[in-house]
Amino acid sequence: MGLFEIPAVHVAVYVIAGGLLGFGYQKLVGCRTGTCPITSNPYIASIYGAVIGLIFGMR
Repeated sequence: MGLFEIPAVHVAVYVIAGGLLGFGYQKLVGCRTGTCPITSNPYIASIYGAVIGLIFGMR
């Protein structure tokens, strides 16, 4: 049995990757004015990315 065959590890990898991608998106693209609800704050962008990762990981 491989590491990614364990469902909890599979989902955790997707959640962590999503959080990192959300954080990276906020740092690279971000919101210059601070009025964007998702990308104005790195914490919110990371949580949003982690939730998207969770959705993809549960498939």
